[in-house]
Amino acid sequence: MKSKNNDRAKKGDLVQVYLVILKPEERVKKLPECTKRVPYEAWVKGILIDESAVIGDRVRIKSFIGREITGTMTGINPGYNHNFGLPQPELVQIGLEAWLETRKTEEDK
Repeated sequence: MKSKNNDRAKKGDLVQVYLVILKPEERVKKLPECTKRVPYEAWVKGILIDESAVIGDRVRIKSFIGREITGTMTGINPGYNHNFGLPQPELVQIGLEAWLETRKTEEDK
């Protein structure tokens, strides 16, 4: 994830920042123990407000919904790398059953 200048973003570039929303001690006490021990974190993409920055700098961005957010820059022109995880056998079976029911209903018409 590099900009035209390899590792420097300039004002107006799309960047990603990391920030801690809640420290572990600020989180709700009713959470599971393993969840309470870690911070509540966010990675947000937006347009760089500052004149220029390199990865690791603390910067200000404007999010796509117009919020100004301050965080540590982690990427320049970041892509998307999410997926829906591994198939769950139970859901595969339910999906097949639902599809068969739909076919039966269509044939009855």
